[in-house]
Amino acid sequence: MISYLRGTLAAFEEDKIIIDVGGVGYGVYVSGQTMDRLPSVGNEVKIHTYLNVKEDAMQLYGFLSRDDLGMFRLLIGVNGIGPKGGLGVLSALSPDDLRFAVLAGDVKAICAAPGIGKKTAEKLILELRDKMKLEDALDHIASEPEGVIQPGTHGRVQSEAIQALVALGYGNTEALRAVKMVEEVESMEVEDVLKQALKNMSL
Repeated sequence: MISYLRGTLAAFEEDKIIIDVGGVGYGVYVSGQTMDRLPSVGNEVKIHTYLNVKEDAMQLYGFLSRDDLGMFRLLIGVNGIGPKGGLGVLSALSPDDLRFAVLAGDVKAICAAPGIGKKTAEKLILELRDKMKLEDALDHIASEPEGVIQPGTHGRVQSEAIQALVALGYGNTEALRAVKMVEEVESMEVEDVLKQALKNMSL
């Protein structure tokens, strides 16, 4: 099995990239979000991969992080969602957004993914909800450099602000996004973050 590829990004195609590894070009299907985060052609990349073997083809699906790959594996474990469907979901939603959409039962957010209808979205939520916990999602975000919750005191402040918004009746997904938009959180109290997040809700 090919666990990852490290090489030179040789080309972008419509739904995949070509990675040159020691003179061999590997075609790897990637999500739209992964495509947007990749460097320009000629730069070195490391892509975590999933090899899908079919009767008539072997296809590589690639991700920039092990978390992205792990979420992809969860998605294709849902009956009715294949590799291309899983990639479509991760094109519409980041792993963090998907976690909160599942936990919030946000069918509409998941239906934003191409080819995912209401019934499939409901099935996805039903099958994945038990595999995800709000605390785990917040803990994961705490370890991500670009995530919502950062280590330290302001991480606690952001977490409490999200929980307060949820208690007010907002969904986990929209609470996460609203708090994510608040800047200079390290110098703010929970009440200040909450006020700014509520303003963001009306934007």
